[in-house]
Amino acid sequence: MSAPSLTPSKAGPSRPPEPRAAGPSTRGGSFANSLRRNLTAHGFLIGAVLCFLVFSWYPMIREFLLAFQKTESGQTTWVGLDNLETVFNDPAFWQAWRNTLLFTVLALIFGFAVPFVAAVVINEFRHGQGYLRLLVYLPVMLPPVASVLLFKYLYDPGYGLLNEVFGFFGVPAQQWLQDPDLSMLSVVIAATWMNMGGATLIYLAALQGVPGELYEAAELDGAGLLRKIWHITIPQTRLILSLMLLMQIIATMQIFVEPFLLTGGAGPEGSTTTVVYLIYQYAFNFNNYGAAAALGLLLLVLLAGFSALYVKLSRAEDK
Repeated sequence: MSAPSLTPSKAGPSRPPEPRAAGPSTRGGSFANSLRRNLTAHGFLIGAVLCFLVFSWYPMIREFLLAFQKTESGQTTWVGLDNLETVFNDPAFWQAWRNTLLFTVLALIFGFAVPFVAAVVINEFRHGQGYLRLLVYLPVMLPPVASVLLFKYLYDPGYGLLNEVFGFFGVPAQQWLQDPDLSMLSVVIAATWMNMGGATLIYLAALQGVPGELYEAAELDGAGLLRKIWHITIPQTRLILSLMLLMQIIATMQIFVEPFLLTGGAGPEGSTTTVVYLIYQYAFNFNNYGAAAALGLLLLVLLAGFSALYVKLSRAEDK
């Protein structure tokens, strides 16, 4: 039996086997396994997309088509710009836009400033903030009809609580919802009280994210409350303020519920007729869905143009 050779082999080191490329069956199996693992997520995603298409995009496309159509005796015909001409020739059209712009301006004065001030005040409290947040947000949780009935009682010219309080100080009773000069202001006050809770909580969350060291440094420099708000609070929350301003304008331009429930929509001498209420009249009182769609399309174009301009100006300011 021969002894094993101690001479090293001249052959080079063995190479590791090269990995085999995955074949079609392997790739197909991994895709099937991935699909099986994410089947639930895909199902929820498809359901959300279908709901968005059915309840968001389809009504928008349908409104765009209706704006250029007219339906009579079950027959739909294309009428081009006739619906827009009908809307422009309506005397209530310009009054509705004036009232809507007036409501937007007043709502920005009250509905934009009051929640921010309330958030600043609540943020100053060290204790009881949870109770104050609940107190501020409580009107939002009430049904709009209940809130409107409450303000109808407050505004009643005969036994209304607001006139009773004014009478105690010698101020004569006012026709809050019956006077054309006061009806829109009354609607703005009611809308501000009904909707300020959500904005207040958003502002409060933004304020609590401001570093406390900035306020401490300002106090050491002798800054008062107003200077701290102007030089620290507003710059630190500018992004939230800008976003809320845009959302406030879009929401107020579409006001409908409050004037419809408080003054019946039109109000005394048409003083609370808004664009959305005029759309409601065209569609459900006059059965003119084409004119309603045309007016809605005008409102959509205006708000979309304003939003695009606002975003462009905000980006330019940031640069």
